[in-house]
Amino acid sequence: MDQVKISDSLQKTGQNGRPGLKRFADRPMPKSLDLLHNPSLNKGRAFTEEERDALGLRGLLPPRIISIDEQIARVLATVRGKKTDLDRYNSLIGLQDRNETLFYRVLIDHLAEFMPIIYTPTIGQACQEYGHIFRRARGMYISTADRGHIREVFNNWPNDDVRVIVVTDGERILGLGDLGAHGMGIPVGKLSLYTACAGVKPTQCLPITLDVGTDNEELLADPQYLGLPHHRIRGEEYDAFIDEFIRAAQQRFPNVLIQLEDFGSHNAFRLLEKYKNEACLFNDDIQGTAAVTLAGLYSALRITDEKLSDQTIVLFGAGEAAVGISDLIVLAMTREGLSEPEARKRCWLIDSKGLVVAGRKDLAEHKKRYAHKHTPLPDLYSVVQSIHPTVLIGASGQADAFTYATLSAMASYREHPIVFALSNPTSQSECTAEGAYRSTHGRAIFASGSPFPEVHLWDRTIVPGQANNAYVFPGIGLGVISTGATRVPQEMFYEAAKALASEVCEDDLKIGRVFPSLDRVRDVSATIATAVAKYAFRSGLATVEEPSDVLSWIKSQMYDPTYKPYI
Repeated sequence: MDQVKISDSLQKTGQNGRPGLKRFADRPMPKSLDLLHNPSLNKGRAFTEEERDALGLRGLLPPRIISIDEQIARVLATVRGKKTDLDRYNSLIGLQDRNETLFYRVLIDHLAEFMPIIYTPTIGQACQEYGHIFRRARGMYISTADRGHIREVFNNWPNDDVRVIVVTDGERILGLGDLGAHGMGIPVGKLSLYTACAGVKPTQCLPITLDVGTDNEELLADPQYLGLPHHRIRGEEYDAFIDEFIRAAQQRFPNVLIQLEDFGSHNAFRLLEKYKNEACLFNDDIQGTAAVTLAGLYSALRITDEKLSDQTIVLFGAGEAAVGISDLIVLAMTREGLSEPEARKRCWLIDSKGLVVAGRKDLAEHKKRYAHKHTPLPDLYSVVQSIHPTVLIGASGQADAFTYATLSAMASYREHPIVFALSNPTSQSECTAEGAYRSTHGRAIFASGSPFPEVHLWDRTIVPGQANNAYVFPGIGLGVISTGATRVPQEMFYEAAKALASEVCEDDLKIGRVFPSLDRVRDVSATIATAVAKYAFRSGLATVEEPSDVLSWIKSQMYDPTYKPYI
């Protein structure tokens, strides 16, 4: 490989009288085609004349040099010209593979437009078709064939300063179920948002898919399936594999934050409980979803002028998201003066067999603390009629579960029913924004997991809020890695929720939106990171010295994608 050594400071002279080259991370600087094929360093047609000469690029690029602004205009024209969102996804991921700086500049500057493309809802379709659209490996695939050698496999990753790993085993991708190794789109998309939303450096991010098999028979029969074609390993074999992965990740990257993503419920709760005090680790489906939902509730209650501890909350669903939301709501209610048992009694779960009540013999462990004494009820409508919830939260993956009859029943006793339909992608949402507003004569306070357009009803324009985890997990991650926090306790998600809610202004609430505009998400992430960092400092979890101005310190660490001169 033809390479040049680069120094941190500008050298006074270079070879053959040319200007000296800057050093890149104390490593040899790729030259020629190796440089153009390195997405972290490639500038495409924005390389200057001097850089083209010094780096062996003369003749390898079209001669006309253009600015990054001209490149952005070309990207926007190309992506917007595609016919489908999946085509737009492929175009943007292709750009990420070629020119990381330009990709993040486009994404940050047009986040509200492109976040639904590189993440929910389009990412769901991308994962379903991953084997057919796969072009270039991103991140790492660690499979059952690597058992006993995972630490050695980690040595193949070229970047030593990895601070965030997002990892999935692909068993419960969004509301789509078991997609096995094709779930890689989720870690890739999540880490793109770590960088775009919170400025975590791309080189510090590592997406990982654990290929432990799949029980999706369609995928097992598909010759385009990317994973090993065997059924999922279970039990002790699975646990030993996960344990080896966690230990190897900690050894290879001592300061790493591990985010668990889209594991099946039966594993998600166990793994979080097992490792939360042994690793810097959290589960976004359980805890991130909880934080963004709690923030939305705080904002909604500003409209109704009520306390959280006075609410009766029904969660349609009893898996990771629903229980995680309930647990954080309980913590928040205790901060308002309720005892933990009193707070739990205000949260009700509905699973596939109806209302979760005490005395049922089939309850999984994570549901039991929300099994209250009540007559069994078979469905959501009967629960609403009996319990009269003030808040209805969907975390079921069941499309159209919030029917007109159910929502109008809420509106019959509640001036402003709070309705959060959180399931992703859009096709799995419990109701649409327009459906929620029509069913309640425009009085619902609504939010959803995937984006819905503005709704025009009764001479009013209502802007539905999007309860997207992207509001919280990037900021939480930035706060954790900035402080070198050794653990991610539940209180950090409570602090993140309060910080997010504080960013919602009166103008947002007036148009019906209980979350800030996505255009402000980097500032929001900095606020959340600051709240998390302050908690880490005062709780003794931080491993760095606390600065005098935490917010300014956080902002100074955020990556901003601009081209750096190489000479």
